[in-house]
Amino acid sequence: MNSTLKNKNLLGINGMGRIGKLTFWNHLVVRHFDGYVLNAGREVGKSLKDVIHFLTNDSTYGSLDRFLYGYTGKKCEVKIVDETEGLLEFDGMPVKILRSERNPRNINWAREGVRIVVECTGVFLDPTVPADNPKGSARGHLEAGAEKVIVSAPFQIKDSSLRMPDDSGLFVYGVNHVNYDPSKHHILSSASCTTTGLAHMMKPLLETEETSHIVTASMSTVHSATNNQDILDAVPVAGAKDLRKNRAALNNIIPTTTGAAKALEHVLPQIKNFGFMADSVRVPTSTVSLIALNITFRTKLSETGEPVINREFINDIYMKASEGAQKDLLVFSEEQNVSADFQGYRASCIIEGHETHTRTGFLQVDSDILEEYGIENAKDVQIPVTHAKIFGWYDNEFGSYVNSLGKLTVYVDKNML
Repeated sequence: MNSTLKNKNLLGINGMGRIGKLTFWNHLVVRHFDGYVLNAGREVGKSLKDVIHFLTNDSTYGSLDRFLYGYTGKKCEVKIVDETEGLLEFDGMPVKILRSERNPRNINWAREGVRIVVECTGVFLDPTVPADNPKGSARGHLEAGAEKVIVSAPFQIKDSSLRMPDDSGLFVYGVNHVNYDPSKHHILSSASCTTTGLAHMMKPLLETEETSHIVTASMSTVHSATNNQDILDAVPVAGAKDLRKNRAALNNIIPTTTGAAKALEHVLPQIKNFGFMADSVRVPTSTVSLIALNITFRTKLSETGEPVINREFINDIYMKASEGAQKDLLVFSEEQNVSADFQGYRASCIIEGHETHTRTGFLQVDSDILEEYGIENAKDVQIPVTHAKIFGWYDNEFGSYVNSLGKLTVYVDKNML
């Protein structure tokens, strides 16, 4: 460890892709940590100047200068302190770039003085894989000296016979992060961008008596392109199941899958009580996505015969949530928005109240069906149900996801034992 980093509260970031880079940017704004150790896992360009070029420019969010200071004209002063050691300074903030080890077990976070690592490679997603796996493992960070690992994606346990390890957990800040136990949880997942937005949409509905009786739910996310898509049509890898993922991202609308509903069960266990389907439609934009949430509620009728759940009732739930426990994380808007309005917007989800719609009908349950379930002398019944469609925006890169990931990281650090 260099003397400039000694005795400082340092954050480790493994991987310098979209989320790794923007995580670094986010913490430069928040300034909770005293410095950063970024692991690229390989040589980058010809020198540290090329690393600086990458870290200070972004095709989606612009320059780091403008990101930090707007249009004031102020510059983020970046210095090379030691080329060989990979030491930099960003506005006086010490930053070290590691450029050799790809396997988390070999990074030696203990030597670097790092206690918390944000795992941003998108590769090490299975918390059941042992630390000594030759291909690497999130658990390897712990063996390398880190005390906590926060994975910037949902866990993916490949062996279906294995359960979630006791020391692992999936958390969305503002929804279930208070369930984090520092004495127990050492490998955390910050879920996904879509799960984060969806969790904030579902939370106030589940916590309101009238909307907690959900019959069915589904969602589609109209999702911006990501780096796991091909720019032009490409040959699928061996064993590929979804051939559409290899079609050109820039000029296609591509239906695909999402694990948001499955991940949501770990964040809001009530989801398991009803069927929840989820899918994704990739579109050629650089960031900001839109959740279209469809829910059918078992509802009641008022004394005048009107449904209790209607558009105004649902919008009021979100308006109150945005002013209460989910303030600044859930935002309610009645403007007529488009995706560009929320590029970089620091909220987990923005409810598009202008587009909330409901329709109430009746579920006919015949007496013979009820008798099949052991209800004797049953009569035909009509159960009022309300179908609702709710839209929620989220910046799937910096604004919603990385901001939420950053808040979880700071929370974990504040609760270190």
